Amino acid sequence: MDKYQVIVRPLITEKGTNQQTFANAYPFEVDKAASKIDIKAAIEEIYGVKVKDVRTMIRKGKPCRRGYTQGHKPSWKRAIVVLEADNVIDLF
Repeated sequence: MDKYQVIVRPLITEKGTNQQTFANAYPFEVDKAASKIDIKAAIEEIYGVKVKDVRTMIRKGKPCRRGYTQGHKPSWKRAIVVLEADNVIDLF
């Protein structure tokens, strides 16, 4: 899998900003088929940092409704990437 296909986008949220400040952890939306090893390699190559830990979770899609038709949004995978002490990713 290509390193640019593994990382879909960084997640910019209030909780993610707190994690960046206090725990040096950055949240990303990643491909559902990507493993922790793939995610670690992609982050290290793209951003040029040293990754300490990767935590992943699958977020279930929420139900949604448009008029009379009901459906649901797709499930997606989230990764929390913890960096070594002196590494930083500048997302802004």
